[in-house]
Amino acid sequence: MPSPLLIAKGTEPLYLLPAMANRHGLIAGATGTGKTVTLQVMAEAFSQIGVPIFAADVKGDLSGISQPGTNNPKIQDRVKQLQLGDFAFFGSPTTFWDVFGDQGHPVRATVSEMGPLLFSRILNLNDTQTGVLTLVFKIADDNGLLLLDLKDLQAMLEHVGASAKDFQTQYGNISAASIGTIQRGLVALQQQGGDKFLGEPALNLDDLIQTDSNGHGMINILAADKLLSSPQLYATFLLWMLSELFEKLPEVGDPEKPKLVFFFDEAHLLFNDLPQTLQSKIEQVVRLIRSKGIGIYFVTQSPTDIPEIVLGQLGNRVQHALRAFTPKDQKDVRVAAQTFRSNPKLNVETTITELAVGEALVSFLDEKGTPGIVERALVCPPHSQIGPITQDQRQQMIRSDVLYGTYEQAVDRESAYERLKGRNGQPPAAPGQAPQQPSQPWYANLPSLGSGGGRRGDSMVDAMMKSAARSIGSSVGRQIIRGVLGSIMGSSKR
Repeated sequence: MPSPLLIAKGTEPLYLLPAMANRHGLIAGATGTGKTVTLQVMAEAFSQIGVPIFAADVKGDLSGISQPGTNNPKIQDRVKQLQLGDFAFFGSPTTFWDVFGDQGHPVRATVSEMGPLLFSRILNLNDTQTGVLTLVFKIADDNGLLLLDLKDLQAMLEHVGASAKDFQTQYGNISAASIGTIQRGLVALQQQGGDKFLGEPALNLDDLIQTDSNGHGMINILAADKLLSSPQLYATFLLWMLSELFEKLPEVGDPEKPKLVFFFDEAHLLFNDLPQTLQSKIEQVVRLIRSKGIGIYFVTQSPTDIPEIVLGQLGNRVQHALRAFTPKDQKDVRVAAQTFRSNPKLNVETTITELAVGEALVSFLDEKGTPGIVERALVCPPHSQIGPITQDQRQQMIRSDVLYGTYEQAVDRESAYERLKGRNGQPPAAPGQAPQQPSQPWYANLPSLGSGGGRRGDSMVDAMMKSAARSIGSSVGRQIIRGVLGSIMGSSKR
């Protein structure tokens, strides 16, 4: 049984129980109150007991977790104050990721994996436009046209728009205005870097659930500073990862420790302008994913940033200081105070506005899953470096990672764009006609790609084959598999 994780100390040490870590959590507080350091302390603790971490690094500060910390007066004072006699500095095993491929291994997903529902979220489509996009995916499925990258979807939209009358009898009316709106949205998405995210080789989620040779969980850090300038893409990317994990992992009930812990920084972006239908499905996934051994920790300024139903699922709480200068601020403080199990010795509402940097109100679940009485406490100092590493250090770590070479080179194989543009002289199948099966695997004519890196040993061809398997699915009907959010909505069947 893994040892309890010491996160903070008040009148007594405050431990996060590994067996309760998949009951999710919340780290909240105003800017500059110590949320990132708290995230760092919790991520280190999980890694030490063999739990992999995925964290979005919005400000670029989290990369220091890969390096041992150094002594300074503030750390010394905190160690002495908390009486941490065996405190030592160390770095944690870290893998860097970046949708744009600059500050980490490229992260990609195929268009088919994302599905029409999440695309409608990115493009902010209304119900009618979402329905048209769903039909476009359905027509691609029925005709064996793989949607892998952005130009595939653009070509498919162009084809459906030009042949709308031909598809009308089988699929219903397809509005030219909706096609135009979606195309304009895709152009904007491309300008925001969406074309770099959509493509192959697609991310193998197994690469996030790894430990090092010492049995310590790998800390996967997503460089999100540039990604945050496209908040819709950022939020949808995180939702896609969550839904894919939900679909991929088996039920495990309540394990002794989580299989993976997510830290979603700037969590309010996940729920901004979210259609009610999609929000209800996200709430459902958050509620159910704990049985897959996944813990989700939202990091945001105020608990009011999280929908009430989701907030009710977050059993482990660390609340840093909030400011109360306006009526809205005061309301947020009251709401935050009401989310804790009350402590008769503590005026929670007043204390929230008085907390110093690195100080927090803490309540963790006990062994029975009951929220602990809220305590005012000092968060333990991190064992790793506070603040970012240099670009040279980052690039050296990326190149020395066993994954290096697996995702770095994008591959553009035959898919909807090539079929529709007639690159191989073979037109797409007519509506309802079964697509021709390839005489040899798609990767047979690829140039030699070598075997550098790999999914802890996979070659690039192996990674591409697995990506293809995820995209193609079964040969019967060539149905393209999508994430659980789309499945729940009934937009596709396996």
